[in-house]
Amino acid sequence: MAIERVAVIGAGQMGSGIAQVAAQAGLSVTLVDAVPGLPARAVEKLGGALQRLVVKGKLSAEQRQATLGRIRPADAVEAAAGADLAIEAVVERLEPKVELFRKLDALLPPHAILASNTSSISITQMAAATQRPDRFIGMHFMNPPPVMQLIEIIRGLQTSDETWRTVTELSAARFGKTVVTSKDVPGFIVNRVLIPLINEACFALQEGLATAQDIDTGVKLGLNHPMGPLTLADFIGLDTCLSIADVLHRELGDDKYRPAALLRQYVAAGWLGRKSGRGFHVYP
Repeated sequence: MAIERVAVIGAGQMGSGIAQVAAQAGLSVTLVDAVPGLPARAVEKLGGALQRLVVKGKLSAEQRQATLGRIRPADAVEAAAGADLAIEAVVERLEPKVELFRKLDALLPPHAILASNTSSISITQMAAATQRPDRFIGMHFMNPPPVMQLIEIIRGLQTSDETWRTVTELSAARFGKTVVTSKDVPGFIVNRVLIPLINEACFALQEGLATAQDIDTGVKLGLNHPMGPLTLADFIGLDTCLSIADVLHRELGDDKYRPAALLRQYVAAGWLGRKSGRGFHVYP
């Protein structure tokens, strides 16, 4: 099945980045968010980011304008009607996602595919809330989507081979990404490995093993990681890290996934990483 029209629901950092990837691939994109004006502001911000690429010579002015011209901002989910593929990128909690997918299921044409950008929540469980579980799949983009090379594809219990092939081909051929496929287990591949690393760094900081800076420097230079785990947690968002850790702990039932108390305290205090200016590091 050919995908030409994409709806992205959620105009935050992930959603707007996914919209950029799809628009740069030549697809028609509707960027939707329930917060009035947020999609329009996201497109305006995207215009600035693309302009910086023009200045650096990585994009032509014509390509920038064409990309922006393919994105239509909208404040109501009804604008997604008619899409061949709807990608959800809202808050990492089951209930809002299920509510959204029920609406999309009723709005979209029968051939359309529903995809979730979730980083930990069961694809099978969300698909069960719709009338098209065979056309439901996980598309976990890495952050930020325009820069990161990987898309993690997650097959639910009833995801059809055709749906998997369509989304895999779109991700690889049109988006130019590298694709890995995971079973529908908590955390999938990337966060099954990443979140315990971040959580252990939180425990180390909580126990006074070293400063946040030294923990990050040790991992960067000792393990050859491009970014320390605490800095990465700030980029992801501490609330998101905590949500994923809670899912791993609850669904896998192993205390090795228990979130560090310090991480929970930071989130409770509103220290959400870069988006709040406070996290394991302070951002001006």
